[in-house]
Amino acid sequence: MIERLDELTFVRRAEALAWLLFDVDGVLTDGRLFYSGDGEQLKTFHVRDGMALRLAHRAGLKLGLLSGRRSRPIERRARDLEMESVVLGVGDKHAAFQSFLDANHIAASRIAYIGDDLPDLPVLDRVGRAFAPADAAPEVQARAHVVLDRRGGDACVREMIEKILRARGAWDDLVAHFLP
Repeated sequence: MIERLDELTFVRRAEALAWLLFDVDGVLTDGRLFYSGDGEQLKTFHVRDGMALRLAHRAGLKLGLLSGRRSRPIERRARDLEMESVVLGVGDKHAAFQSFLDANHIAASRIAYIGDDLPDLPVLDRVGRAFAPADAAPEVQARAHVVLDRRGGDACVREMIEKILRARGAWDDLVAHFLP
């Protein structure tokens, strides 16, 4: 894992977070596109990412998607995970992110975002905590505060959330819920 902020700064920024925003293709999925014989788009999501998203929600963080692609599988996954904001099919992530900030009356510094490719750069440059999967484009890795060890679609969201929740001091309490 590559970290470009010292530990104290990371902890301070993690404590200040109110929202976690995610790109979808290349982050929650491995970035490959599958189509059925009928032309319907298919996606696979990692179950550990789903568990981490639920734990983040339990810890009081709001969750959202900001994706250039629109598809029924993404909408379904967002509903299953009770995400507060789902912004899909955006061509200009900079403008979509500004609209998100305005609609939610939140400062960009209170948001963590993970993206993997060039359209994510305007968002990564503005947020309080910028993450990239291990297989993100080099330009994205160069701008991320943290480049994760895991690849997109391979529980990189779990790695991101666990790192944030540990820095906030919430991880152990959340895990204790599962212990007898």
